[in-house]
Amino acid sequence: MSDEIVPQNPIGVSRRGFLKGLSISSVATGLLGPPGSVNEALAQQGGTVGPGDVPLTLSINGQSRRLNVEPRVTLLDALRNRLDLTGCKKVCDRATCGACTALVDGQPVYTCTMLAVEAEGREITTVEGLGTPDRMNEVQKAFVEHDAQQCGFCTPGFVVACTALIRKHPNATIDQAFAGLGGNLCRCGTYAGMILAAGDAAKARGGA
Repeated sequence: MSDEIVPQNPIGVSRRGFLKGLSISSVATGLLGPPGSVNEALAQQGGTVGPGDVPLTLSINGQSRRLNVEPRVTLLDALRNRLDLTGCKKVCDRATCGACTALVDGQPVYTCTMLAVEAEGREITTVEGLGTPDRMNEVQKAFVEHDAQQCGFCTPGFVVACTALIRKHPNATIDQAFAGLGGNLCRCGTYAGMILAAGDAAKARGGA
């Protein structure tokens, strides 16, 4: 890279000098982040965080699961590739379809946008934790009854989102149902069956 003065630059800063100053200011800005966050992370990892694996303990479906992952690994990839919990589907991987939805502390979350390290210390529930083929929860039973699934890629995410919906709104209106499931996409278009399933599941839980 040339170190000559940029002709159009009236203040006489070289290209190299400009880039050096930019990098220094960027580092300084990074160090002025949330108080203690960088230092706490460094202390916990013995002075470094990544790029190698770090040990994690995740609470998933009522069990503690230990694993080692790089800090950049998403919760979705940790669930599927490290823990063999494949109910969360990796479809868009861009937080637009909801196929990877799981509950984190009872709230529906796109696991493709959450890092596994962020989920430590929180309660994670995947579709596997909601019910089994032999002991399905109310939502799963209603989905079967109303044939609210076709290709199946979106189904686990919808079941999880629908479970969160009726837990929060046992007497959900149609508008609340649309809002609660609005973050999930079904490419097969089985929305009518899903809305009917949500209503029946709510009734099964004692809602109206």
